[in-house]
Amino acid sequence: MFSSTSLRSYLHLHFLVMIWGFTAIVGLMVTISPVALVFYRTLFAAAGLGFIIFFKQKTFKTDSADLIRMLAVGFVLSAHWMLFFASARISTASVCLAGMATTSLWTSLIEPLVSKKPVRLLEVGLGILAFAGLYVVFKFEFDHALGLALALASALLAAVFTVANSKLVQRISAYTITFYEMIGATAFSFVFLGISEWQGWTRGEPYIPAAKDWVWILFLALICTVYASTMATQLMKQFSAYLINLTINLEPVYGIALAFFFFGEKERMTEEFYLGTLLILLAVLLYPLLMRTTFGKRDRKIIEMKK
Repeated sequence: MFSSTSLRSYLHLHFLVMIWGFTAIVGLMVTISPVALVFYRTLFAAAGLGFIIFFKQKTFKTDSADLIRMLAVGFVLSAHWMLFFASARISTASVCLAGMATTSLWTSLIEPLVSKKPVRLLEVGLGILAFAGLYVVFKFEFDHALGLALALASALLAAVFTVANSKLVQRISAYTITFYEMIGATAFSFVFLGISEWQGWTRGEPYIPAAKDWVWILFLALICTVYASTMATQLMKQFSAYLINLTINLEPVYGIALAFFFFGEKERMTEEFYLGTLLILLAVLLYPLLMRTTFGKRDRKIIEMKK
């Protein structure tokens, strides 16, 4: 399934997922509310991307229809991140990351609808396997139910975001896409921050960052967003949205290991939790193997029949 070039791209994708696995940890290290964190993250990310586009002489130009689409996807991305960080705050980084494993299941259902292609039973089956891993985790960790619910909603929005971007990147630069999505995300999070402060949803959490918060905010904006999100969008030219999101299922594996390193016993979970994450990992590893053996054989037979 993978040539030497695409293998390097696939390993690059795993590196990006490892970076994203660190984001839930960063969300626990800052003092500001999740909504404020998303606002500052996207604001600085938009500024950083604007700087890169200008000095690399890439284009800001896009037609009005695509501009509206990218801003709308930015709204979705902003809501995804808010739910993601809120899940980590309410439960733990490990619970939040494990909940994101359902992204592939949502994608296996959403992508065929958007692409008007038949649903692949293999993709649905592996998505269900990942979901089964999640069930094993929370059968024994149900005290984190609210955190799980927020993570599931965040995963659904992540699937929508990835499928939408897989269409946009076919005709628009990844830098341009990410730039306008960050503008949309900044606008949405700014408005929602005002509403949250007015309604008291932030539970008294500050919206002005402390001095130590700025390091982590810039890390989220420049490394996790400008670099990782742009590169991931670029990789969508080579891989399907489903493969991208199935690989993102490794985010809890990387993130849980990093969380235990940073927070120690606070992040230690039950044995069943780790069994569930192994099922998720199995779904990730089986995908390229089964695609090569099952669909690879089918495609070769089709080619031979056409000769």
